[in-house]
Amino acid sequence: MTYRAPISDMLLSLNHGAGLKAAVEAGHYGDFDADIAAAVLEEAGKFATDVLAPLNKVGDEHGIKLEGGKVTTAPGWPDAYKRWTEGGWNAVSGPEDFGGQGLPIAINAACTEIWSAANVAFGLCPLLTASAIEALDAHGSDELKKIYLEKLVSGEWTGTMQLTEPQAGSDVGALRTRAEKQADGTYRIKGTKIFITYGEHDMTDNIVHFVLARLPDAPAGTKGISLFLVPKFMINADGSLGQRNDIFASGVEHKLGMHASPTCTMTMGDHGGAIGFLIGEENQGMRCMFTMMNQARLGVGLEGVGVADRAFQQALSFAQERKQGRAVGKKGDGSDAIFVHPDVKRMLMRMRAQTAAARTICYATAVALDVSTRARDPKVRADAAARAALLTPMAKGYSTDIGNEVAYLGVQVHGGMGFIEETGAAQHYRDARITAIYEGTNGIQAIDLVTRKLAANGGASVWALLDELAATVKNVEASNDPAFGTTGVKLREALEALTRTSKWLLERVTSAPNEALAGATPYLQQFGSTLGGCLLASEALAAKADGNTDAARYVSLARFFAENISVQAGALERTVTESAESVATADAVLLG
Repeated sequence: MTYRAPISDMLLSLNHGAGLKAAVEAGHYGDFDADIAAAVLEEAGKFATDVLAPLNKVGDEHGIKLEGGKVTTAPGWPDAYKRWTEGGWNAVSGPEDFGGQGLPIAINAACTEIWSAANVAFGLCPLLTASAIEALDAHGSDELKKIYLEKLVSGEWTGTMQLTEPQAGSDVGALRTRAEKQADGTYRIKGTKIFITYGEHDMTDNIVHFVLARLPDAPAGTKGISLFLVPKFMINADGSLGQRNDIFASGVEHKLGMHASPTCTMTMGDHGGAIGFLIGEENQGMRCMFTMMNQARLGVGLEGVGVADRAFQQALSFAQERKQGRAVGKKGDGSDAIFVHPDVKRMLMRMRAQTAAARTICYATAVALDVSTRARDPKVRADAAARAALLTPMAKGYSTDIGNEVAYLGVQVHGGMGFIEETGAAQHYRDARITAIYEGTNGIQAIDLVTRKLAANGGASVWALLDELAATVKNVEASNDPAFGTTGVKLREALEALTRTSKWLLERVTSAPNEALAGATPYLQQFGSTLGGCLLASEALAAKADGNTDAARYVSLARFFAENISVQAGALERTVTESAESVATADAVLLG
């Protein structure tokens, strides 16, 4: 089956669960017309269905080829990318001063989900370009912006992030790529980077690489890293492409999934060193790069949502067609579709509910990012920035965990046919796996949540968010709607458990850091499952209040999530607070 963007679900999530409508009404979006969201998503959905989705399996089966330092993408890829840029999709949230449409990040986030669902390997390329635009716009010189930003915004050129080296993965401070300043103000860069997504391809004439490197006299560790813009081709004074820069793809990886996305080893220095231009200040590269990474982390979270929704749609369709066994109590000959079986319904509901929760967490992160730059009141902007910082590790970590679980369940619903590549269920499973690893592993996201985001301002951002969630729970209980079942009770218990866990961790971040770190991952899971449950409940309430014809469906979805997923919060609390010692004794078990 092909992919259809669930526009109604997305708009409910965006406007109500994520808070876009309230933010617009509060004046934080200026004169932005929220009604435009539906029109943009409708058109994005059509492009995804007609152009991108048909190429998903083609790209997986064909992959990419590296010959003579040049990468050839799968059949149809360059043409699809050309149509993508001509449609203006790369410029949705780009700065208007450089040809962008200036639409909110939240709208682009919804589009990113659509691209990821239709063809995640394709959508990964513009995702990184968007991050490059963000970094250049925030930290680049006016001269560099004039030369590169318009081309990046339009999508005529693409961007990459180059951090990882063989000895420097999560420990970025261990990188060895060197940069030396030249008399003309440029820098010569030598070194090798690995795992560089779309480091080389045939979809655009030029690629703009953002490379982390170390100056000769730089301090050790992350404090001594600088960020450089390194173009594949130098730019002549008239804007035309000039000489080839000394940066080449020397290898491509053979991967579990994402076969159509080239993952390159990039070599600089075989011909004297790549010419680079400093972004920001010397030795401040990590601050500049985090501008890229935070945007990319939200994008990767949306990849998890997109793959999950594609896997769910396919599994639901299969369950309605595949006939095996009989419904309980049904008499007569013939088999029923497996959809009638309670265990299959359980799996499908889990897929549907978790995808919806992850979607709203990501959208809420995007709305917070928007308000942090668009609101007029400085305090509102600061509070929104803190909210976005708190939500980002959950948007990335929790959503990609869900992407993996939902894709796994998709294979399970298909049964033996899910293990066969022919159905495509296996591709979703393979493609989803990397999302929990790149742009900071989900373990790193959990550590960031506990050691930085939870502790920021003494936990003020966490308490403010939990107060909002408590108000939602109160409204669910006050509705007295029997269709909610025990949703209110389950969410209240989850919030109480999350509050206790948050206080426990906050006390130990500095006094007993290993105990806090041992509980980081289950804490992220607890926070995500509680937050997701409350956001789905808020959407259900909004659907009822608006007279949405699907309100009953949204209430049932919120109930399922609360009674089957959020209910795990109490157990996760005990995992965080009571398992530190068992983790501490792991050496004796694992190495003894």
